[in-house]
Amino acid sequence: MPFGLLTGLGAALSWGTMDVLSALAGRRVGSLLVTAGVVVAGALLLLVLALVGGMSIELAPRTVAVAAVLGVISAGAYFAYFTGLRVGPISVVSGMVAAYGGLTVVLSVAFRGETLTLTQAFGAAIATVGVILTGIAFEGGLRGTRFAGPGVVFAVVALVLFAMMAITTDVALESAGWLEVLLVSRIVTAGVSLLVVAGVALANRRRVVVAAPRGPGPGMTGNVAPSAPERRPGTALASRGRILGAIAVAGALDVLGLVSFSIGLERAPTWLVGLASSFGPAVTILVAVALLGERLKPIQWAGLGGVAIGMIAIAFP
Repeated sequence: MPFGLLTGLGAALSWGTMDVLSALAGRRVGSLLVTAGVVVAGALLLLVLALVGGMSIELAPRTVAVAAVLGVISAGAYFAYFTGLRVGPISVVSGMVAAYGGLTVVLSVAFRGETLTLTQAFGAAIATVGVILTGIAFEGGLRGTRFAGPGVVFAVVALVLFAMMAITTDVALESAGWLEVLLVSRIVTAGVSLLVVAGVALANRRRVVVAAPRGPGPGMTGNVAPSAPERRPGTALASRGRILGAIAVAGALDVLGLVSFSIGLERAPTWLVGLASSFGPAVTILVAVALLGERLKPIQWAGLGGVAIGMIAIAFP
């Protein structure tokens, strides 16, 4: 098995498993908190690896700049993807995002000078049609065509950003090792994520203050509506612990995927590693359909099949 294919599949396995944990946690606490938690946990893990390995960071300004751009792109990709997993069916969103592998092939040819055969071009076209069929539900003919859900819009944004991540990572690895690039980019991603979460929290707090009712005036009884029954402290703590545990494990899986992905990019073509890593959502789809009870429409199954056939055609010209 080619080294690039092996490392890409390693990243796919890590990211596909991470997606399930992130989606379940996101439906409890929201995609913003999950994104911030995953990237912060990943940044801390990379920092520990750097300290244990005695790494001394001496990076050129250009490398730092490229890694910082990679961090910003990563933050946008994670926010879009986790939001899509939270608001839309996991299987549909994951299936669409899988197309970032095909887009990575195209970007590798356009910006990295890698070659694309006729078979690979055919595979990319089939994968694109598959993505369209996966994300759109046809009801009542063309006039009834609509997006299958709000998660699809976020999935499209995520797949573009993930493809950009692959190209930017490859550029950064030209002048630095994978640990240096990942550490700098992940610190930037964590910083951007925390700023977004803090900004949203501040905006929500102001909104609550403005909308909060004033105390009872003269002659008013001051009665309020009965509050919802309180949860037992033990149950709340256990639930919170499970969510934090899921986020921590997701962060570790994310780092494992990034390490495998980056090592592959150092020694193999970008298109091969990016394409193989895009099979991660296939793991998510199998879990979502088999264990979480999600169901796809026949045309969406056909779309996923088209994506799979297209990916195979690209990988084996």
